[in-house]
Amino acid sequence: MDLKDLLNIDYPIIQGGMAHIAKGEFAAAVSKAGALGIIGSGGMDKDELRENIKALRRETDKPFGVNLMMLRPDIDDLVKVILEEDVKVITVGAGTYKKFADDFKRKNVKVIPLISSPVQIKRYEALEPDAYIAEGMEAGGHIGQMTTMTLLPQASKETNKKIIGAGGIASGKEIFAAEVLGASGVQIGTGFLFTKECPLHENYKNLLLKSNSSKVTVIGNLKGIPMRLIKNKMTREYQKLERENSLMELEGFTLGRLKRAVVNGDVENGSVMTGLSIGSFDRIVSVKDFIEKLMREYQEVKDVYKNKK
Repeated sequence: MDLKDLLNIDYPIIQGGMAHIAKGEFAAAVSKAGALGIIGSGGMDKDELRENIKALRRETDKPFGVNLMMLRPDIDDLVKVILEEDVKVITVGAGTYKKFADDFKRKNVKVIPLISSPVQIKRYEALEPDAYIAEGMEAGGHIGQMTTMTLLPQASKETNKKIIGAGGIASGKEIFAAEVLGASGVQIGTGFLFTKECPLHENYKNLLLKSNSSKVTVIGNLKGIPMRLIKNKMTREYQKLERENSLMELEGFTLGRLKRAVVNGDVENGSVMTGLSIGSFDRIVSVKDFIEKLMREYQEVKDVYKNKK
């Protein structure tokens, strides 16, 4: 897997840029362990983003990135921070980065859009991104309609850029499977929730440990904004409301719910986002141990595959 060369990292793993979770010190722990830590700008204003970048750099000089949601009304301010702080890798979603493409090229910023359909690659190719994150619907949070297994090979056919697999990746076996399907590396979100360094409220982590994939649901399908998370009071209320309320009203209902779960520990009324890989984890480990376990498993299954050929 050659994502390591593109990003100058030890292991072909990117940590997901999860809003309210992927803060500077946490991303630093991931980068120090040899993967690519990502600061999630969701929930941050420009000053908070700058401070999180500085916080990461106080911990490490290893490569890192920032995740940007391009449809945010304050995106100009966030991009200005990216350029001023000389961030060298960004992952982008929720809209095009066309407006800033020349600025990113001028500053040698590697841009990696997240896609959930091969069609999206055609829209991005003219901007010459450095790679793509192809995320299947097994992932947590906002999701698309294609599975990782169907998305990866189709995305690989649409571009000669590197494809990074995401969605449902919880072990070295799945990393190897992603490689077979055309990926040069992987992005992992849910697995990193089960690490000591992850700044989740204790209630959130405890609920994750007690849950499995049968406890996970998807809301928002009726309005075309599917989101995967653990079943609770909030999801039940949302599913009742989504038949009779507008998209704007539903967005008002979910506003602040993720922060309520992540920061305040309200796992009944908050959004407890997680992917279907939740059933693969039953303990909290260090970031370093998690990454090393993934790569050990990957190498073991790769060796078995070689010996069978």
